[in-house]
Amino acid sequence: MLKLYGGAFSRASIVKWYLEELEVPYEFVLLDMQAGEHRSPEYLKINPIGKVPAIVDGDFQLWESGAILLYLNDKYSQTSLSPEERGIISQWVAFANATLGPGIFVEANREKEMPRLLTPLNEIFQHQPFMLGNEFTVADVAVGSILAYIPTFLKLDLSDYPAVANYIKQITERPAFQKSIGKR
Repeated sequence: MLKLYGGAFSRASIVKWYLEELEVPYEFVLLDMQAGEHRSPEYLKINPIGKVPAIVDGDFQLWESGAILLYLNDKYSQTSLSPEERGIISQWVAFANATLGPGIFVEANREKEMPRLLTPLNEIFQHQPFMLGNEFTVADVAVGSILAYIPTFLKLDLSDYPAVANYIKQITERPAFQKSIGKR
């Protein structure tokens, strides 16, 4: 069975969300980050950087939430993707981790970056319910997990982005979201 390693309040919850969406059985291995279990010799064999999340799927080990999401999508999703479709999904996963997250969560960036990031996302969600159209994908887990933290942790005013606010409401009501991130 796939093992997911993470802390109580870590990006492992994003991977949990996608595993729940895919209905892939998994074991969650809770590491006590305060006690330094993520720096134990046993865990460093899985992730030499000592960060979470990480997975062990049979003999295969992988870390970094975006890489894990893409792997799970390739291995366990019911869709077969062309290289172009895979590229678009990779683009949104990378965007979530490298651009959207730092643009929203790094306070020094937020004032300048939030309009640059949320205006085009608002435009997308005015025309379609999910990142790539009418179907929920791993791109929604990556981007949606970042956006879902805005009302929860940052309490930012989203009145200029009503379609983004509606998207956040829509994805946070999903049963798999409630079983994972919503439990926090």
